[in-house]
Amino acid sequence: MQFNQATDYAFRVIIHLAELPEGELANSQAIAEEQNIPIGFLQKIIRSLVKGELVKSYRGVDGGFVLATSAEKISLLDVIEVMEGPLDLQRCLKEESACTKGCNAKCPVHTSLAVIQANFTKALSEVNFAGLVGKYKEER
Repeated sequence: MQFNQATDYAFRVIIHLAELPEGELANSQAIAEEQNIPIGFLQKIIRSLVKGELVKSYRGVDGGFVLATSAEKISLLDVIEVMEGPLDLQRCLKEESACTKGCNAKCPVHTSLAVIQANFTKALSEVNFAGLVGKYKEER
């Protein structure tokens, strides 16, 4: 399993916005240049992040983008789900009818993957962007 390029860029956008001083907006040109994201692709990503209510957009000459909520409240899982949809390791974890054998509750693979998925999503939900920005600043 691998997250797509748009998700990687979305992580960068959120980090960029999380680093801004409170009340400051970032325009798409600055984000694209500083995060090395093609501007056309960035616009698509930002639309997704706005629609997913992680980013707010302000129009006009002095417009730009800010986080819709604090960086502490935005997790890796939030961004992944906005960009890629729900995280499902196996079809049968989402829809029992996807199992052609019809034995989900007894299937050892289903049971194991359900535990792995729960642990994976929990771990992703516990990593927030305030923490990531803090680590990034320490390393610079």
